[in-house]
Amino acid sequence: QVQLVESGGGLVQPGGSLRLSCAASGSIRIIIMGWYRQAPGKQRELVAEIFDDGTTTYADSVKGRFTVSRDNAKNTVYLQMNSLKPEDTAAYYCNARTLNGGAYWGQGTQVTVSS
Repeated sequence: QVQLVESGGGLVQPGGSLRLSCAASGSIRIIIMGWYRQAPGKQRELVAEIFDDGTTTYADSVKGRFTVSRDNAKNTVYLQMNSLKPEDTAAYYCNARTLNGGAYWGQGTQVTVSS
């Protein structure tokens, strides 16, 4: 089993920045850690993910503004979000995928971009 605990969401003005963190606990090796988001009335979508070798993937809508990073020693993934836009408003969910094919989700943290 893997437990994921997220932190760092909140309310920010357009153009502002936020940093999300997600700490994983458990004894199973985690291969991919990432962030998804879901806005009201929309499907959950991938924002960014990072493999254990440092390879990253980003949604086109966040490229150049968001940066995903990972501390393997702490089993923690971060999402630095800059130049935030109102359309970034959503619940953000941490995701972890393990060597044995498991997938785990955090409880979600709300990000609201509004003036």
